[in-house]
Formats: sequence, C-alpha cells, structure tokens
Amino acid sequence: MKSKRKIKLGVNIDHVATLRQARFTDYPDPATAALLAQEAGCDSIVAHLRKDRRHIQDEDVFLIKDVIGIPFNLEMSTDSSIVDIACRLRPAQATLVPENRKELTTEGGIDLIKKHKRVEKALRCLGKKGIKVSLFIDPIKSQIKIAGELGVNAIEINTGRFCQAQGKVSRGREVERIKKASVFAKSQNLFVAAGHGLDYKNVKEIQKIKQIQELNIGHSIICESIFLGIVPAVKKMISLL
Repeated sequence: MKSKRKIKLGVNIDHVATLRQARFTDYPDPATAALLAQEAGCDSIVAHLRKDRRHIQDEDVFLIKDVIGIPFNLEMSTDSSIVDIACRLRPAQATLVPENRKELTTEGGIDLIKKHKRVEKALRCLGKKGIKVSLFIDPIKSQIKIAGELGVNAIEINTGRFCQAQGKVSRGREVERIKKASVFAKSQNLFVAAGHGLDYKNVKEIQKIKQIQELNIGHSIICESIFLGIVPAVKKMISLL
C-alpha cells in the first residue's frame, strides 16, 4: 500500500504571547506552549519577533530555542537590530517577512524587487552564522525566480489572499495561483512551505497541493486550544495533513 504524503507542520505560538501582553503578566508562557506543541507531534516551532515587540519578546525566542528539541523557525523583518538578534540566537531557520507597524498581521509577501538590497544584506549576515533562510513571498513567478537567484533554499508561499477570498470561484482562482507557484518553485529546486490565515476548514484545499512540503499555522491552532488545549488542537491539525 502506498503511504500517504506527510506534510510538515510548523506551529506559530505568537498569540500565546499576545494574550500575555494584553495584561503584561508573565503568563501564559510561549515556551510552555512550544513544548506542548512539540509533544503533540508538530515538526517545528515558529515565532515572529516584531520590531514593535507586540507579542513575542527577546527573552522568549532565546528560551524557546533552549527548551525545544525540534527546529525553531524565527520569523523576522530585515531590520538590522532584528538581524543582529537572529545572529546571536542562531535558530534552525529564519523566515524573512515584510513588516508594517500599523498592520494587524502580515499583509503580504516580501517584495524582492523593492527590498532586494535589504534582503541581500540580511542574507549575508544570517548566512555567515550558518542560519538557513526562507523568504515569505506571494505566489508570483517573478518573486520566486528572484528568491532562487538570491541563493535561498526555501520559500514560504503566502496563502493570505486565498484565505480571505469569498466565493467558490475566487477561492478556486487563488488555489490555482498557489499551485502554479508551488510547481514553479519546485522546478527551481526550492523547498516549498506555505502559510498565513490557514485554519481547520480551508487547510484541506492547500494540503492537496503535492509540491507543498510544510504548512506554518498559528492563530487558528491557538484559538482552538482555548477550548481543547494545545496538545489536542495541534493533533487535530496534524490529522488533517
């Protein structure tokens, strides 16, 4: 019997810190959430250290990396101060994302045409420390081509527009964009991850795209964990993959 394809799951624990920062307490602890997600069987832990520190704090990323036994994927901007922290932290992977202080959440992929020099500089710094780098980009062929030219081995395709699409036709159009982008990325020998806005319902359409090797999901899992607990919430998502 042919075995089913296994898609890796990275669990983003940012919103555990969001809840903590709402009252500026020392709980709930993102590192504890990371350990529980690991116990549930996820493949990596993801956290975004934003320049405005709206949720994850500096001490969180160092503690998370120290306590978990699976890869730590640090989402980060190309800001030099954040790059410096990443170089000291040395996570298994750094994922470069665009960042706007006024945005509620990440609004789109990083524009590798406009931000080429800043991305290139960050890549040089991170590369010297042996940190694997992925680029969070929109499902656009030209962006994927530049990612390959920059020398990265992995990309994360932004699924935000798909998740926000209303109606069967619009959703189908966005799925097709993601699929075509994934096929092209694989043809360029890139590891293909995807994420942003995925939940227990819409993930089914994305996990069918065979070129996608990893999904990074946070908000929906943390929301579900309020009712189920983190371990069952992560296991529930894994069962769908």
